[in-house]
Amino acid sequence: MLRGIMPALMLAMACTAPVQASDTSRVMIAPGLYSFVVEHNGKPIEVRRSQQQDHQIHRLYTLTSRGTPQPMQPFKPYPVETLGEREMAWYMIKAQQDDSIMLIDTRTEGWHQRLTIPGAINLPWTLMDNPEHRQQTLQQLGVRQHSKQADFSQARTLVLFCNGPWCDQTPTMVRHLLKQGYPAQKLKYYRGGMQAWASLGLTVVGDAADAVNH
Repeated sequence: MLRGIMPALMLAMACTAPVQASDTSRVMIAPGLYSFVVEHNGKPIEVRRSQQQDHQIHRLYTLTSRGTPQPMQPFKPYPVETLGEREMAWYMIKAQQDDSIMLIDTRTEGWHQRLTIPGAINLPWTLMDNPEHRQQTLQQLGVRQHSKQADFSQARTLVLFCNGPWCDQTPTMVRHLLKQGYPAQKLKYYRGGMQAWASLGLTVVGDAADAVNH
């Protein structure tokens, strides 16, 4: 997987300001990668880590008592890939040029509006509970229906996340998608979710974002 990540990270490096030898105080995303730009709700957003040395995780994600951590590979025997932050960055960069990749926030609408990762669209996991909503969601994901047979040949690659490694919303949605026949290789699970993203001081957007990004 890292072999595939490196070309995109090199592309991102070419699109950002060069890191000089004197820039050792910068808080980096990856070696040589300070920031990259994604589109969110029609506006360009620079994604980077907070440069304030005393920056702290957002209050929404300070509690350590939530839930039971998800397994690293919760979908076995399905080969759904689990992502870290560098892999997330690669998919976010690639999605700017490739419409077949979708970054999906699987949380309910209130959580998404409050704080989310730039470039993510909100498709709550609850959509999969209702047959009509489920069908509409699958169509949005590129699945086509031929008679009674679902055609996944044009299904998009989905990068899905929720609140954190203790949150079951993304695993629940992924299991629903697998049950419908969605190709496992086109499903990517960012296990760390918002808690890991926020803990690294990475850019967030939403109603509660102003107090976070510096």
